[in-house]
Amino acid sequence: MNSFIAWIGGKKLLRKEIVSRFPEDGFDRYVEVFGGAGWVLFEKEPGKELEVFNDIDSNLINLYRCVKYHCEELQKELNWMAISREQFFDSRSQLEGRGLTDIQRAARYLHIIKVSFGADRRTFGTNKKNLSGTIDYLTLVQERLKNVVIENKDFEDLIKVYDRPRALLYLDPPYHGTEKYYEGGFKLEDHLRLRESLGKVKGRFILSYNDDEFIRDLYKGFRIESISRNCGLTNKGTAGEFNELIIRNY
Repeated sequence: MNSFIAWIGGKKLLRKEIVSRFPEDGFDRYVEVFGGAGWVLFEKEPGKELEVFNDIDSNLINLYRCVKYHCEELQKELNWMAISREQFFDSRSQLEGRGLTDIQRAARYLHIIKVSFGADRRTFGTNKKNLSGTIDYLTLVQERLKNVVIENKDFEDLIKVYDRPRALLYLDPPYHGTEKYYEGGFKLEDHLRLRESLGKVKGRFILSYNDDEFIRDLYKGFRIESISRNCGLTNKGTAGEFNELIIRNY
């Protein structure tokens, strides 16, 4: 199934490539460490294994939890929201204030994602949008999330909690050199801290990154594959190609 949101760096175009590389002998827990739009989780068939979805963005995780536990109430809150520049900026200012319920906060965050340009959550987009379709689709998303554990942890802490010999970790961190586009940022020390954490895991991991020499050198010794995909929008507003890495420890 598809995700219900777009996301900067989302894996819509790579999800099948990633899922096709899941271990053939299976796993008893699946942990998505940098959740975002959850394209790989939604592509993956639910099974008997434990599934964990995590992100450091508290607004995003609040949205996922409200879809899972309060879907109908969230849909009602979204029904009166319009696709307009004024309400986009209203949602942004209200989200930055205090006093909202979790459901009100989730509705405004989803509204911001859906009507912003390229899901950047900063600028109002003038392209065609469909909020009503998303609102209806949330019912299917709720069903998919019903057995998923939703966490809001730093990646290092999350890995320590859920890592096991039969675990599969999927990681899609902010790409090297593009950290400013992600909520909360991601520093050089974080890239290094992630590499150190993954060097100690008991289970198996799949890691997606941009293809650059820093990352290739950082993960030297692991299995590294380069994948070329279409890039929907470049700095000049035209389609292009973008090379990404899929890195594994198996």
